[in-house]
Amino acid sequence: MKKVRAGTLDIAYFDTGPADGVTTILLHGFPYDAHAYDETAEILAASGHRCIVPFLRGFGATSFVSGNTPRSGEQAALGADLLALLEALSIEAAFLGGYDWGGRAACIVAALWPTRVRGLVSCGVGYNIQDIARAGDPAPPEEEARYWYQYYFHSERGRKALEQNRRGLCEFIWKIWSPTWMFDSATFDRTASSFDNPDFVDVVIHSYRHRFGYGPGDPGVAAIEDQLARQPDITVPTIVLQGGDDGVDPPVTIDLDERHFKAGYERRIIPGAGHNLPQEAPHAFASAILDLSKAASTTLP
Repeated sequence: MKKVRAGTLDIAYFDTGPADGVTTILLHGFPYDAHAYDETAEILAASGHRCIVPFLRGFGATSFVSGNTPRSGEQAALGADLLALLEALSIEAAFLGGYDWGGRAACIVAALWPTRVRGLVSCGVGYNIQDIARAGDPAPPEEEARYWYQYYFHSERGRKALEQNRRGLCEFIWKIWSPTWMFDSATFDRTASSFDNPDFVDVVIHSYRHRFGYGPGDPGVAAIEDQLARQPDITVPTIVLQGGDDGVDPPVTIDLDERHFKAGYERRIIPGAGHNLPQEAPHAFASAILDLSKAASTTLP
């Protein structure tokens, strides 16, 4: 594991593959960590990719530089963190892959700074930029039921549950979001240690409150949040992966996200995979990155 000062964070990350390889950044979600990409990174490294796999803010060994920085989990902060990581590692452009929170960060950078992105793999919700202005609009009942954890975290009862039993709560989420993934206790424990980060609870609670307008944003990323409110399109080649057994974001027949992608788009539904797609189906995830990389290499002058 390595660490680098990037913006408001000291970001911990794994660096796998040849130093001069095709730079690929892989971003995990909640409640997971960088180990979600252990096998995916090995596959890509064997194909010549240099894989940077960071721990997001509030997870693992990633820490805030200052005690005065808001422990924000809002989307703009996640996007700013990824951009800062690119700058800190002197990466001009990279392939980005992510799911859940990590997919959101990747989509944001692809939308707002497209010259920094060679291709995007986004899992679950393909266009993963929140429309906070419409967050109060009711969803169909079955969708509302799947989002119980978000409403739970709006309450102090939910916050206390996360503080007092974060491992039990997160393991339950793993099970219902990936109902056909038979992970063992060692696999969960390897990731669960990341939830011991002292900022984990604050960042998670803020994330799920801010997206519904129930918490103030970080003034330091307000300009980014303003741009995201316009729901910008994504103008880099994109492959969206969706787990056929995803218990929180199941695939739908009509792809409503495709309209936001303007430079080549494909959706792939992966049978037998749930929400934690790169860890459950690493070959499918790696194949998407490799397909984008191959396509990019054929278009170079």
